[in-house]
Amino acid sequence: MYIHECFYGLGFALSNLFQLATDDDLETPPDGIYLYGVESATLKEFGELPTVFYEDKENNLFVGVVPRDAEFGYFGYLKKMILTLHNLIVMKKGNMPFHGALVQILLKNSKRANVLLIGDSGAGKSESLEAFRKLGDEHIKDLTIIADDMGSIGIDQNGDIVAYGTEIGAFLRLDDLHPGYAFGQLDRAIIMSAGQTNARIVLPVTTLANITKGVPVDYIFYANNYEEVDKQHPIIERFDSVEKAFNLFREGNVMSKGTTTTTGLVQSYFANIFGPVQRKELHDEIAKRFFKQFFKNGIYVGQIRTCLGVKGSESDGPKAAAEELLKLIMSI
Repeated sequence: MYIHECFYGLGFALSNLFQLATDDDLETPPDGIYLYGVESATLKEFGELPTVFYEDKENNLFVGVVPRDAEFGYFGYLKKMILTLHNLIVMKKGNMPFHGALVQILLKNSKRANVLLIGDSGAGKSESLEAFRKLGDEHIKDLTIIADDMGSIGIDQNGDIVAYGTEIGAFLRLDDLHPGYAFGQLDRAIIMSAGQTNARIVLPVTTLANITKGVPVDYIFYANNYEEVDKQHPIIERFDSVEKAFNLFREGNVMSKGTTTTTGLVQSYFANIFGPVQRKELHDEIAKRFFKQFFKNGIYVGQIRTCLGVKGSESDGPKAAAEELLKLIMSI
């Protein structure tokens, strides 16, 4: 990454989100280069969009560029462009990127489960996992974060599904944390726009070893925050066909909480506008292959209704989802 000095304050915060490269890392050619803060006039020749990326096929390299204008002085333009480049590189290798949270759960009865929750911002992924952590003291021995926001899935030589994370930290809304939590993390946290709407905190939550070791996946859920729970719509629902699962994940429905610029029920392709939507044809081909492998390997593929976008269920919904998830893991 190259960061213009006017964006240094945001650039320094990256050390809480991504692992800094070592001297050994720098001896190998980069897979991607990101230029943050380029003179706007120089970008006009690349089209109307102010943010651009380019695939240098000759050098097997992706390059991303964002202008120096004040409107781009937001941490999301650092985090998301890096992840867009990551996802493009992942897809080029034939693997499947995901927008979601992946945790390794070790229960006190020695049962293990690796759970992947896929969904858009505000779908209830982090909230459900936090509720799971809180209610699980009696049953949970350890909970390790593999991916907090973005990651990728591969297929090893034995045909097994293996998943990886990207970030060692989390970029969270202060309003989504329990009161007082942020103050307990002040020695290692970076807080942005405190006191304003959508105030954020950048906080280390895992290690490079955890996100890069590659873990098997036992459960894959789409985080459904828009449907109420009833007899026809259980909290956890397992899909009985590849087609049903693929179509629901592809639609990417979410009831927007206003954490971004959208409100109401919206759709985003695979809940991931950072790379897959720019290469839909390639991603569709990859995703179909992976969903077939999920079912072939007997992975539990379904949806979990968090109710985070249902008025009046913002707190009880994720808690109920966490309770149902714990029951499921303990029963298998």
